[in-house]
Amino acid sequence: MIVRIPRVLDTPALSAIDTLVREASWEDGRATAGFQSAQVKHNLQLAQDSPAARQAGDIIVRALGHHPDFISAALPRHVYPPLFNRYEPGMSFGAHVDNAVRQVPGTHHRLRIDVSVTLFLSAPEDYDGGELVIEDTFGAHAVKLAAGDMVIYPASSLHKVQPVTRGVRGAAFFWVQSMVRDDAARTLLFEMDTAIRELTASSADGGALLRLAGCYHNLLRHWADV
Repeated sequence: MIVRIPRVLDTPALSAIDTLVREASWEDGRATAGFQSAQVKHNLQLAQDSPAARQAGDIIVRALGHHPDFISAALPRHVYPPLFNRYEPGMSFGAHVDNAVRQVPGTHHRLRIDVSVTLFLSAPEDYDGGELVIEDTFGAHAVKLAAGDMVIYPASSLHKVQPVTRGVRGAAFFWVQSMVRDDAARTLLFEMDTAIRELTASSADGGALLRLAGCYHNLLRHWADV
């Protein structure tokens, strides 16, 4: 399931992150790549333990906690601390699959990686190229969103970032261990929850909504690993 989520960050949040990362020190993005990914990764990245990355990541995590579409689509159990990358002209990230397991920096805690997330920080008119291309059973999907918008997709997906040919593409990226590890089950639950919220907004029949909500929670109870 590929889900585009608009307006995760508002203008003040984007401005605060831009201020934090603009003057920060950037390093070779291969520092956090696995062996296979490192062969095709050509970008810059903020050091994970830098004050700028931690403070900017905190802004994103707070925003996620208040965003119903993210919670509904990812069903997060654990969120990996956000990382930040930068693509200048000529930089790209070839086709790869994200690591299945990651250790949270500075801890002994490991996350199973179910969901990958890219949060766009640059306006699409500020750079050329740089599309995130995600492959699924229906083909390849090129994603280039407004600043503050997010896309989530299965971590098992083959994906890449096309070369940037003009300007600078900035983004945050991170991963989620979901309460529901199976993508097909998460998709069904997301569709059900979306329908419940839309029917609630339209003042649909209360009894039917109650039964539908009951089915949703019983399926979540059946699949959830908490």
